[in-house]
Amino acid sequence: MGRVYNLGPVRRLVQWLDAMPHPLLVCEIASTHVAAARWGHRRFSVDAYAIEPLPEGAVSPSPVETNISNPEAVRSALRSVLAKVPSRAQDLALLVPDPVVRVFILPFDSFPRRPEEAMPMLRWRLKKSVPFDVEETVISAMRQTGRNGTLEIVAALARQRIMQEYEGVIEAVGMKPGVILSSTLAALPMVEDAGATLVARLTGTGLTTAIVRGEALCFYRSSEMSADAAHLEPRALLDEIFPAVAYYQDTWGGTIGRLRLSGFGARLEEFHDAVGSELGCPVLPLEAGTATADLPGDVHAMMRENLDALVGWTMNRGA
Repeated sequence: MGRVYNLGPVRRLVQWLDAMPHPLLVCEIASTHVAAARWGHRRFSVDAYAIEPLPEGAVSPSPVETNISNPEAVRSALRSVLAKVPSRAQDLALLVPDPVVRVFILPFDSFPRRPEEAMPMLRWRLKKSVPFDVEETVISAMRQTGRNGTLEIVAALARQRIMQEYEGVIEAVGMKPGVILSSTLAALPMVEDAGATLVARLTGTGLTTAIVRGEALCFYRSSEMSADAAHLEPRALLDEIFPAVAYYQDTWGGTIGRLRLSGFGARLEEFHDAVGSELGCPVLPLEAGTATADLPGDVHAMMRENLDALVGWTMNRGA
């Protein structure tokens, strides 16, 4: 399978997460920026973090096509942030754009625990669901309990060739990605455990919508919007959110308890008002949930700079 990336959609999946390596250094490559943070050994203490913008078009997230069209610009940004966040270790956790990683929630009557049996079954099940040869992918999977106690498998997969683009720019600056993870899956440990929470994260023009209920990932979708946060109409966001809400109500038979938004910048309050009035549930920034209430001030400063994925990574890690 090559280098396997991992996902950790919910903070309390302890047994699964304990099997994941957890470097203290984490780096995010997004369509708009490169960022890095080095976490301390004390609980949720950050030693240093930095963010560097990328030129437009340097990274164009896609599950199929070339992603990094300007490798030198990405390498330059990586060198800049890593110089501000020095680390003696070469290993890091690498967070990649959501569209690179396809996520599926699949029902099963039974599912093998041995990887040599489980992976062929997953590849066969996903064969018609991805726009590329499923044999050219890396796959990570975890079990969860669905509605009424049914067995579900959360499967995340990405095309090997595209993952190698991201690995290549990291290795070119002398570092080694020990874990590769999509940014929203990294951020989801920030979601509180109570009830159902809908998360909408916007990075550039890419929107990821996820619904988490307790320990289960109920819904996940990445889509391309017509504009970024500065120009997006609230109605366009609502049009993306409503199908997720309807799916949850039909499948799980419940209502959404809260909505958490990320990446909407100076227009956050405008989107809060528009979306909250339509959905009839509390709407807050992702960093304002109860799961993050006790984090230090400098960590909250990171979240206000849209670095919630870096924070979610260390919450995942339980530093």
